[in-house]
Formats: sequence, C-alpha cells, structure tokens
Amino acid sequence: MADPKPMPAAPDGATGVIVFGDGRLVWGRGFGAEGSAVGELCFNTAMTGYQEVMTDPSYARQVIAFTFPHIGNVGANDEDVEADEAHALGCIVREAVTSPSNFRSSQDYPAWMAATGRIGIAGVDTRALTRLVRREGPPTVVIAHSARGEFDLARLRAMAAEWPGLEGMDLAKEVSRRQVEAWSGGKWELGLGYAGEQAHPRPLPQAGGEEERSDGGVGTGPHVVAIDYGSKRNIFRNLVAAGARVTVVPATASFEEIMALRPDGFFLSNGPGDPAATGDYAVPLIKQLLATQLPLFGICLGHQLLALAVGGRTAKMFQGHRGANHPVKRLADGRVEITSMNHGFAVEREGLPANVRETHVSLFDDSNCGLELADRRAFSVQYHPEASPGPQDSFYLFEKFVGMMR
Repeated sequence: MADPKPMPAAPDGATGVIVFGDGRLVWGRGFGAEGSAVGELCFNTAMTGYQEVMTDPSYARQVIAFTFPHIGNVGANDEDVEADEAHALGCIVREAVTSPSNFRSSQDYPAWMAATGRIGIAGVDTRALTRLVRREGPPTVVIAHSARGEFDLARLRAMAAEWPGLEGMDLAKEVSRRQVEAWSGGKWELGLGYAGEQAHPRPLPQAGGEEERSDGGVGTGPHVVAIDYGSKRNIFRNLVAAGARVTVVPATASFEEIMALRPDGFFLSNGPGDPAATGDYAVPLIKQLLATQLPLFGICLGHQLLALAVGGRTAKMFQGHRGANHPVKRLADGRVEITSMNHGFAVEREGLPANVRETHVSLFDDSNCGLELADRRAFSVQYHPEASPGPQDSFYLFEKFVGMMR
C-alpha cells in the first residue's frame, strides 16, 4: 500500500485546524485552550446559549459547529452553565469572537473557553460543515489549536481515523455525579440570579434499618429521586419550581439505594452516548422502578432508556437533532411546541409494545419525540422542556409529573 500523501504545512495565520480521518483539513484561527481533542462533529442551530451548550453533559465526546455566525458576543458568566465543567470538546464558529457586549458578562468567551480547557476555531465556513454533516452524517474529527501554528497533522489524522465513534459507548458513567445530592434552588430572576441554589451532598443510603433511611430533598412537596445520566441543572430548577423536592443520585445507584430515599417518583435525566450501552445497567433498574407503580418521567437519554426498558429499540440517527427551534406536535390535541433538542440517537416507532402510546412527533422528520405507558404512571419526551425555547411551551410536563406524585 502506498504511503499517504504528505500533510501540508499550516497556511499563514492559521492557528487552528479540523482534521478528518480521511485526511481532509479545514483551517481557521484557534481560540480558547491549546491542544487537540477527537470526537464526533455535529452542528447546533441555536442562536443563543453557547455556554449552556458547551456545558451540557449530553455533548460529551462531541465537537459543536454553531450555525449562527456570531458566537461569543455576549461574553460568559458563572450562571449560564448546566454543569460544573464543560463537556463538549470544543466549538467551531464562523466569525471571530468579538469583545462581549452584555451587562451580565464577567469575562470574554475565549477566556472562558481557555479556563474550561476547551478548544475553539473561528473563521470557518460553518455552512459548508453543516452541509457536509447533512450529506455524510456526523464524521469523526480532531480539533486542534496551536498559537504558533505548529501541528503534527499525521498524528492528528491517525487520531481521527482510529476513534471508534459513539455507537456502543456508555458515557453516562463518565459524566454522572459520584455522590447523592439534595438539590435546592429554582429558576433564574433578574437581579437575584439563582438565589438559594445549592447542591447539598449526602452519603448514599444503604439498604437496611429505618435509621439508615432518609427522605432527602430540600423543602416541601413530593420527593423526586433523579438519576443522573448526564443531567442539566435547569431540569432540577424546573422540578423545584413545579413544587417538588429533588434528590439526585449517580447513574449507577441501585434500586435498594434509591428506595431507601423514600421517593414519591423517579426522574431519568438526559445524557450522552449510546442508550443501548447505558441500558446494560440502566434498563434492569428502570424495570424495577416501573414495578413500584410510582410516577416516572424521562427526558432525552431518559426517554430512550424508558423505551428500552419496556421492550422498544433505539438507533443512531443519520445527523441528529440539535438546536432550539425544533417543532414538535403533541398528538393528543395537535398543539405544536417549539423545543430544544440535543440527541444523536432516537426511539424507533416500530416495535413499541401495545401498552406504549406515542405522544409527540417531530415536524421536521416525523421521528418519535414522546411516549407514555398505558398501564403505568410513566412518560417521557425526547426534547428538553427546561431549555425554554418556546419559551414556556413545554413547562406543563414538569407540572404534569409533580401532579402525578401528589
């Protein structure tokens, strides 16, 4: 086999590069952290919320190409994050990041990217990248930034060529919290922020005597035990706003540990990776939770895991759904909700058992976006009702869940 063609040197002024496994290169100007990272390239169509996107655990092992050309123009702050750290590997933007212009900004976006260890590349035709993903599906890429414009392109290409892809990957264990936390704090208010928000660590209870048990949660109201497969903070804020107490447990918590918290209902969070891989340990647990007859609500990965637990199937999508402008039809009354989505796997409609009702469908491609069980108080949606794209089109789902527990 002939040796591959020599890799070219970086063009003058190029400090960032995107390297595909087949050798294709896209040059740009790097910002944020220096270094390299390999993962799946996907695009997001949202016009705002870049900090929320970068810190959403569902984006683990992915590189985000933002289709909106002006990213970073409102700067960065400590409130607009969905987790303790950034989870997307990096981002690609069209225009150079300008100085921030927003009263809430505490630092510029490149400085925030550097502080979180994430790589950015500007000056890229993100429309062309979007068309590529739509045509070919999400490719594996390496994103790299060197302030001196020095890159070992052969090594980067090998990294891209050797990465196995997201299918078969269980990433929930990587991004899940490691301890039980009683959540407090509701929605954001101007001048107050997330007043009173705090996660209160507590030891994971062991099955056993009553003295070892805990009601958990902070405040009053029905007690939700949320399983963290890669959760977003705003989900818990909305549960609190709807009247619930929330205790969050790791993805690997056992049935006995969860029941020792004396829940009134269960929540299955969003998260990254292949739901079938996470399902190896999540599905047996969810079957046990359903057998209790207590209410259960799932979002995104939680939706997919619920479908698997009742006998459904999931599959990798050709290009996925990611953005804040996805119309979803509610089948019960024909109402259309404008939703935020972030998923590369979906529940297959065919093969769902008779006790499962489809509740929502995408108006983009007719894919499944919601289900509920006829013989259990359990339902789920593929989209993110807490992300407020509508902005309040989907808040009723939290109220529905809390109402079930009451």
